Amino acid sequence: MVGRGIAAVAMSADEAEPRRAAPGEGVPALPDRQRLVGIGLMCGTVLFFAGLDASAKSLARLGVDPLVTTFMRYAVSVALISVFVNPITTPHVARTRRLGLQIVRSLLLFGSTALNFVALRHLQLAETLSIQFAAPLTVALLAGPLLGEWSSPRRMAAIGVGFLGVLVIVRPGVGTLHPAVLCSLGNMLCYALYIITTRKLAAYDSTATTMFYSGLSGVALMSPLLPWIWTQPASWLVWALLCAVGLFGTLGHWLLVLAHARAPANVLAPFIYTQLLWSVLLGYLIFGDVPNRFTVTGAAIVVASGLYLLAQERVRRERRPPA
Repeated sequence: MVGRGIAAVAMSADEAEPRRAAPGEGVPALPDRQRLVGIGLMCGTVLFFAGLDASAKSLARLGVDPLVTTFMRYAVSVALISVFVNPITTPHVARTRRLGLQIVRSLLLFGSTALNFVALRHLQLAETLSIQFAAPLTVALLAGPLLGEWSSPRRMAAIGVGFLGVLVIVRPGVGTLHPAVLCSLGNMLCYALYIITTRKLAAYDSTATTMFYSGLSGVALMSPLLPWIWTQPASWLVWALLCAVGLFGTLGHWLLVLAHARAPANVLAPFIYTQLLWSVLLGYLIFGDVPNRFTVTGAAIVVASGLYLLAQERVRRERRPPA
């Protein structure tokens, strides 16, 4: 995946805040309407991301290797994005000041994508997404030692409660723990580290450069494996789903960028959690999956912890003295 909308919860929203008008400049036109448009775009974003996961799970049910799905996720995305972001339309887009960090970030993103697709073969959409929602909590926990952004005791308590929600979903020691749960947890950890490396890269490279390396690195990593993993799709449905995985991901990120251009991240972030509703609905309609009480309870705890962290971040920004 070239990122997921949930990153908006974990990453600082300062860059997404609309610029305040200076005295005499006037007030931006229709700010409330712009925010509503941004919220609508964010709701469309999470719908596409839910469609991405549902397509990947459908491919797994049809016997497609998750690594093939991962390759198509990157290949379709690169083909679409390269129309707008390439060395011709965006000069020096391939020039990076932190090549090593770009490679590490790409590897983390690749690991997150592949582990998520493997987990979707065996777990419900709601289960994998609920565990994924712990990524912002992990970022808040790791931001101290890795970024120097230490959390307050209240935030640390919220992080602890959030991880308790993950334990409710996973229920270690109760029955047999499916190995796919470990893949889902690995996906969450890789994605949290991916968010942190993305934040570090923001100080050195442009967004276009980072996007450029994300897609190309995924294709470069997967291409040598194709002779061993590729099998000819058995039907047009498989081809359509393989293309849908890349299309849904690319469209989701396009809407995500448009949403953040119209509304602050702290306004948009709560609507990211509506993806859980779409995942439950698609899981029931397509696969007949009904989340059990542990998944519902754990997801509620994780979401509540994430919203609390978001509220604390909002209060912290409001108390910050104006520049």
